[in-house]
Amino acid sequence: MTFPFAYMLGDVITELWGFRISKKIIWITFLCNIVLVVCTQIGIWLPSPEHLSATASAYNEVFTYVPRIVIASLVGFLLGELSNAWIMEKIKIRMKGRRMWVRTIGSSAIGYVFDTLPFVLIAFLGTVTTRELLLMMALQYASKLLIESVFGTPMAYATVHLIRKYNR
Repeated sequence: MTFPFAYMLGDVITELWGFRISKKIIWITFLCNIVLVVCTQIGIWLPSPEHLSATASAYNEVFTYVPRIVIASLVGFLLGELSNAWIMEKIKIRMKGRRMWVRTIGSSAIGYVFDTLPFVLIAFLGTVTTRELLLMMALQYASKLLIESVFGTPMAYATVHLIRKYNR
């Protein structure tokens, strides 16, 4: 449910500070995600005291990553966020800064393609039928776009307005 709001924040950053700053933040976030994966993996490998074996078992269960899912998430995040920010800026230039709703929904619609398709294909290709893959892609894409349109864009408008108001 919260995933599309990452795009909303990306839209706000791109709207206010441009693609160059947005791209830096996306790469920093990507690297932070890799550090998180490495740190939790190290936590799984470290031995735990015997009296905490139940806790260690639960920790391992929750934080053991399926490599395909991690790779799919990282690839989808990077491609989706970068394309969203780049397209957001291009539409802003073309529309001379007007109609922010077109930029937020339009850039997210394209960004979600670059996120959803690689994620589903990398994570699930060969594990489910082609029909199930297509259904996953369609449902993920549609739900992300619906949330963006109904909640993300109004929140982006409000956030941009507040930031501009307090930065005057």
